[in-house]
Order: sequence, then C-alpha cells, then structure tokens
Amino acid sequence: MKIFLIPSIVLISILSACNTRKVTVSKPAPPATQASKPIKTISGNTLVNKYTAEAYIERFKAIAIKEMNSYGIPASITLAQGLLESGNGNSSLARDANNHFGIKCTSEWKGKTILKDDDQVNDCFRVYSSPEESFRDHSEFLKRKRYASLFELNKDDYQGWASGLKEAGYATNPRYAELLITLVDRYDLSKYDRKEGYLEKIKREDKVLTEIVQNIPEEKKQETSKAPVEMKIYEVKQGDTMYSIAKRFSITIDDLKILNDLGTSDVKLGQLLLVSK
Repeated sequence: MKIFLIPSIVLISILSACNTRKVTVSKPAPPATQASKPIKTISGNTLVNKYTAEAYIERFKAIAIKEMNSYGIPASITLAQGLLESGNGNSSLARDANNHFGIKCTSEWKGKTILKDDDQVNDCFRVYSSPEESFRDHSEFLKRKRYASLFELNKDDYQGWASGLKEAGYATNPRYAELLITLVDRYDLSKYDRKEGYLEKIKREDKVLTEIVQNIPEEKKQETSKAPVEMKIYEVKQGDTMYSIAKRFSITIDDLKILNDLGTSDVKLGQLLLVSK
C-alpha cells in the first residue's frame, strides 16, 4: 500500500476552505416616514419642502413646549395656531420670512422686513432668522392687557385658551375657537400640554402679569403689529370643484388640500373650506 504525504501548506489550505463562518448582515434602518419629514415637491424649477401637519408638529413641538413652560400658553394652542396661520408651515410668509403667526412690522422693529399683500397692498411683515424666533415673538405678542386673563388659566386648558383668544379679539372668524380645538383634537396636541402645581402656577402668573403691566404704556404703539386673523371660509356650492375654488381664491390645489388636511381633491356640497393662506 502506497502512502501519499500531503504537504502541510496544502493541508492548511484545505482545512481553511472547509471552515465556514456565519456572517450576520445588519438590516438598513427603515426610511423616515412622511410624518417625520417634509415632502419634497417641485415648484417651478425649485425643490420645495412641503410640510404635512404631522411633520410640522414633530418639527416644532419642542419649541412650543418651551414657550409653554416659560409663559403658560398651552403648547397645543401654539401648535394649532401655527398650523392654521401658516398652512402647516407652507405659506409664503412662513417659507420666505420664517413668520409662522403673521406678525407685522412696528416702529420699534429693527430687524429685516418683507412686503406681502394682506389687509392692504404691500403690508410690512417681520422677517425672523429662524422659525423659533417667530414662536418666541408670538409669545411676546400675547403678553398684553387684552389677553392678560388667559394667563390665569391652567397651562393645559386648551379649550379655555381657544375660547379666550376669540373673545379677546385675536381673530375675526367666528369659528376661530372651534378651528383651534378641532386641530388640537385631530392631532392629539393636548399630549404636549403639562399640568402645573399651585405654587408653580402662582409664580408663573406673577412673572407674566408683571411683564404685561410693564408693557401697557407701549401697547398703543404695538397694537398694529398684528391685525386680528381674518381667515376666509368658503362653503362648497353646486358645481364647485377643487380646481374652480382654488382658481377663485388665487391659491393652488395643493395649498387647499394642505390648509384643510385633505387627502383627495374631492369636495362635497356644503363642505366648509379654509381658503386663506
């Protein structure tokens, strides 16, 4: 019997080839959903971020909570007003000026400005360096005598704040409080509101009300900084289409759908649509 000797280097190669190794392949992270990031759309030749309501809330909930903790304005109310007045952050004023609440220029405003047609042709609006600056200025705007009683409410009382804003003349639309409450309930915004203890509330009220009293001498000068919100509501008539309504009010179909949180272009007789940007 013949015995064949296999060179050691060849034997090592054979054993290495037979020694299989289990490889674990990590799965890539799932892509972000539309609820957490804005949709990219083409406007002319420019790529524009279009926020969904959910993306807007996710983006600005932290600053709304911060403002609530500082002043007592429910985060749900701030977010609902932002959604409503900026069209989910997609209005031209929000995109071009970081202005999410329609705050106008005043004599003491030293920052940048932008002209937009509103109550008058070429109304002057404030330009902010960031949306966060707009949210802060919104809180400062509410620190005036006409809204003083609202700061005595609990900072999780969004229904009281919605009704109080309407009563104080913040908006001319008779459904303003209803619209805010509907947005809070639809997107469960009240989960961002926080209760506060008795002593915490007293301390916060004293701070804010003291600042309001200090602001009273300047209120007449500042009162024109923001006219009451005059949102236009249109009732769908027989024969109306989304296209004809958009054309009538000089806005796009996409804007109409965003403002009214619509998933389709279908409209129904008697349906109420928000048609102001």
